Order: sequence, then C-alpha cells, then structure tokens
Amino acid sequence: MFFLNSRRGRRVAACTALALSAGMLLASPASAADPAPLPVAEKADDSAFPLPKLTIPRSEARAGAASAEGATSVLPLSDFNGDGIDDFVFRAVDGKTYTSTGQEGSEFELYRTDQVAKDIIPIGNQGGYSTEPEVLVLSENGTLTLYVDATMTGTPYETWHGGGWQIYNKIVSPGDVNGDGRADVVARDTNGTLFLYLATGNTSAPLGARKLIGGGWNDFDQLVGIGDNNGDGRADLVARDTNGTLWFYAGTGNTSAPFAGKKAIGNGWNIYNQIMTAGDNDGDGDGELLARNTAGTLFWYDANGNGTLAGPVQGSPVGDWAGIAQFGGAGNIPYTGKEGVVARDKAGTLFWYGNKTTGQLGARSQLSDTGNWLGATVLHLSSMDADGSSDIGQLLDGELYVNGNYIGMGWGIYNHLVGPGDVSGDGKGDLLARDRNGSLYLYRGNGQGTGLASRTKISAGWGGFDRLVGAGDYSGDGRADLLARTPGGVLYLYAGTGVAATPFKAGLRLGAGWNAYPKLVAPGDVNGDGKADLLGVTSGGDLYRYLNTAPGKFAPRAKIGYGFGIYNHMS
Repeated sequence: MFFLNSRRGRRVAACTALALSAGMLLASPASAADPAPLPVAEKADDSAFPLPKLTIPRSEARAGAASAEGATSVLPLSDFNGDGIDDFVFRAVDGKTYTSTGQEGSEFELYRTDQVAKDIIPIGNQGGYSTEPEVLVLSENGTLTLYVDATMTGTPYETWHGGGWQIYNKIVSPGDVNGDGRADVVARDTNGTLFLYLATGNTSAPLGARKLIGGGWNDFDQLVGIGDNNGDGRADLVARDTNGTLWFYAGTGNTSAPFAGKKAIGNGWNIYNQIMTAGDNDGDGDGELLARNTAGTLFWYDANGNGTLAGPVQGSPVGDWAGIAQFGGAGNIPYTGKEGVVARDKAGTLFWYGNKTTGQLGARSQLSDTGNWLGATVLHLSSMDADGSSDIGQLLDGELYVNGNYIGMGWGIYNHLVGPGDVSGDGKGDLLARDRNGSLYLYRGNGQGTGLASRTKISAGWGGFDRLVGAGDYSGDGRADLLARTPGGVLYLYAGTGVAATPFKAGLRLGAGWNAYPKLVAPGDVNGDGKADLLGVTSGGDLYRYLNTAPGKFAPRAKIGYGFGIYNHMS
C-alpha cells in the first residue's frame, strides 16, 4: 500500500539521520516548523481473490487408476485436504497466499505475515505432528521459513527459518531424491550453480548441508520438480530454456550426481508464463505438469511413463487463472517489488494501474484526492520494506519521504532517483541517486522503508542518460538491474551483480529508437513469468508494452492502450 500521511509533519529528534558521504551533505534534524501537509496516495484495500476451478479429470480418473495399478510412487507435496491429490497453493495479485483444491473452487487464506510469500515450495509431509504436508516459504529478504501441518482451512505454524537464501533465484522440490520417503530440495544460485539439500525429517532443522550438483543451469528460465516421471521410483526435474525447449533430467538415486544428462521432450513451451508440478493427478504413478499461458488458461500434460509427456489438455476456461502472481512449485524465478504504474494527470491527481499477469494493465483507480499532487515530485519505487508492494516517495524542499516516513534532507543535490529493487544483494530494497555532475550513488535500504545507509559512490559518467529506470531482473539471473537511455534514444542494460561495492556490470547496448517514448516506465512483471518488463508512452499518448523474453532481449512492441497523454508523469 502507498501512503504518505498528511498528518505527519517534519520530525525533530525522531527523524532518520542520513549521512550522504564524507565531505558532502549531512542530513540534519528537520526544522521544528510544521510544513504544509504532505499529499496522500493510498491504494484501495485488496479484495479476496476469486478462485476458479480446474476442469481436467482428477479424483475420478485417479480412483480408477489406483485400484488397477496400486499406490502412486509420486509423493504428494501439497495435499492439503487429505484426498491423496496435490492441491494448489499460490500468491495472488492481492499479495495474499491461498490454497485450493482447484476441483471444488474453494478458497482459503493459508497465512499472511508482514513478509510476503515471494516463492512457495510445497514439500509434503516431513515428519510434522500430523500427516498434513509442510510448506517452505521464501520472503523478499531471503528468509526461508518452514510451516508445518498445512490444511485447507487451518493456519500452519512456523518451526524453522533461515536467512541468506536470497543468493538463490530458484528453489524447488523434485520429490524424493535419495529414497528415504521425504521430498528434498534443489536450489539454483544467481550464477547458475545448482545445489541439493536433503530432507532430515526434523522440522526444527529440516534441511541438511548443501551438496553441489553442478553449473550451467542458468540456461533455463523455468526449473520444475516433477516427481517420478519415468517410472523408476526416483525424483526427476524438467527445465525450459528461453527458446521454449523443455528438457527432462531423470533422477539417478545418487546424491553425488542426482540427475542424468538432459533429454529434449518438447518445443514451444515459451507460450507459458508459469510451469508447475501437478503431482500424480490420475493415479498412474507418474508425475505430471500444469502450465499457464499469458491469457490465464491452464493446460495439463499427462506423463507417458518414460520421461515424456502427452499432448496438452485444456484445464480451465480461457483466462480463469489470470491474476495469480506465483504458483507454489512453479518453475519461474519469482518476482515481487513492483506491481503496476503510478500516473499523475495535469490537475495533480494520482492514479494506479495494476499488473494483471496477462500482459495488460488493470483498470485505473484513483490514488489521491483530486489535485493533491500538483507540483509534487513523485517517486514510484520497488518495495523498500517487506510487503512485496511498490512504495511511493516524494521530494519536498530537498527532503525525502517514503510511504510517509521521513528519510532525511539534502536530497536536492540529485536530479534522478530510482528504486530498482535489491541492488546490494542483501534482500532489501535500495535507492539509486544521480547528482548534477553525473555521479551515481547507492543508498542501501534497511528493509523497513524507514531509513537508508550512508551513500556509496558507484561511478561517474551517468550524466549522458536522460532516463534511468528499473524494477527487478532484466538479465535473467534474478538480480535487480538498471536500464539507462541516452537523449538520442539508445537503451542500455546494466546487469546487477548483487555486490554493493560494484553493483552493476558494464552496460549492454539493447537498441536505438527508444526516444520515441517521452515516458519510459518500469512497471515490474506484467505477464506473470517473473521477468521485469517495460512500457513506453508516445507523445500521442499510445501505450506500448515490451515483454522481457530472454536475458537482455525484449519481444516486439505491442500496443496495449491509448489516451495516456493526459498524464504528465508516469512511473
């Protein structure tokens, strides 16, 4: 939620002291004088996500197959209602986490804390206090938490958490890797190295020491655990590359080398924004897949029992499963931090357009009172706290506010402020600032949106750009990146390193002609695939979308709106 509190004046002793750097400006306590009220920008309260149904055969087909062939060899990872069939768990666009059988169309909020569930990894029963499954949840700041005994209606409780997991861009469970009856975990770091964590059966310390599997896994933008897909009783993986080829990795049962060499099992899978395990829905003993396209339609892929998949079966009406930001067990790199666009009209009123996971923006809603932001400096930042939702800031007489929190004074020395996400690699949203000499500085966030560390100079020479934007990962490694445009219209990608001292790699030229857009906007992920996208508005007010399809590449532009010339600011 965005909120600048109109009742909040400048604070004296309680204000956050912000040191800019040695020999430069130093934030001092705010004046005791009470300024004019700050303008307010507040999103409407989120409503419950309307949950659709699956129309593929599930329990009926499973019952017949199970009686004929015996029990499945695929461990259920997310069976929340005890019927032996995996259920859905997901984070919707409202930021809440839900469970659903899919078949019945019921909806329940699994849990909600002050830290949004960035990714959700169902891992089945691990030795909890009942037969209900356990769920791992990754927060924005890199904390991995184990919730035990999850049900459809109850609230599971935490038994373990650990920090530092932001070094990984994807965490999945392939199923039982070592044959002990418990689902294990694999994690891929931002350099593309894959590691194995074996389950311990102890919910107070659920994962053993990591084991190196190998490198080169950054070739894939989707990594999915499928259980046993070839009938040998071992957990398997599937992975999709950015060309849309799906690859099968058979489990070996050897924890030192848990997966055999890859085998291509299909093309054209880049039509889907999220691919996820379906468990063993039909009871034949083999793991299956579900995949959602950009329109929000689910497709089911049955297993052939030899590591390949049958053709797709449409599992829902068109568009029914739009609006889910992250499915539990899905293979995409999860995205949080910015979920739409803030626009200000010429009267000074702020409006909000939310992302829908379909490549479109939602209907606009009014964020502020009419004219409340006339003449104000608006900053739309990737999340600076733990709620996964973008924040709004304002510059007022050189003083910086974020979500109504007073940050400090002396910010008038800068002509550009950008909040692209976690640049320093600590899991907390950061701020970039460029001064009038063209030097770029990093301010590390405190993870609460209430203060920033002293600035660190990144480098000089940034004065040659007229636009700096960013909202997440454009390079495909899960790190926050920065886009920079010259007045001549050349766009560059500065890929993030996750290292605070040197947060960006050398610029990569993406192309020319971007000066066709007076407004260049980083909205976050508009089509639900975990990649950050880009929007451009022409001088005539036409809105164009550029989807991020592969590291450093955008799909051809698509017109998704018009009439945006009424705004004098969009971010």
